Amino acid sequence: MGLRFAGRRFPCTVGQGGIVADKREGDGGTPKGVHRIVGMMYRPDRMARPSPWAEPIRPGDLWSDASGEPDYNLLVSRPYAHSHEVMRRGDPLYDLVLITDWNWPEAEPGRGSCIFLHQWRRPGYPTAGCVAFRPDHLRWIAARVAPGARLIVRAQP
Repeated sequence: MGLRFAGRRFPCTVGQGGIVADKREGDGGTPKGVHRIVGMMYRPDRMARPSPWAEPIRPGDLWSDASGEPDYNLLVSRPYAHSHEVMRRGDPLYDLVLITDWNWPEAEPGRGSCIFLHQWRRPGYPTAGCVAFRPDHLRWIAARVAPGARLIVRAQP
């Protein structure tokens, strides 16, 4: 069905595990529910700042997906000995990332981490649980979205 925002509908992809009511770390599911946009990060070496509130992704930025660690589901920096996502990737998937409040800021171990809105690999290709978009659509949304905007994820009818 896609994402509705500012009177438009955008095609998107979700996690390989589908839309799930009981999200768990590593299940590939996109959690059902109402989530808030709480942050925006971008690659300043690859694009202009998409919004005044966007923060740059720096070399060494990581996102902890180490369930049970105190910094689980938080931005961390190298060196980091625990499981994590690299934010400054070689591919363009995380050139622009909108961060949701899924299991954040007080993360419950095992409930899943880093549900982002980011660029897709290609149409229909699933994510590891995030919501992914065509690059130009993601930039259009990022330029207009405000902190606290709702992301409502519903199961397909």
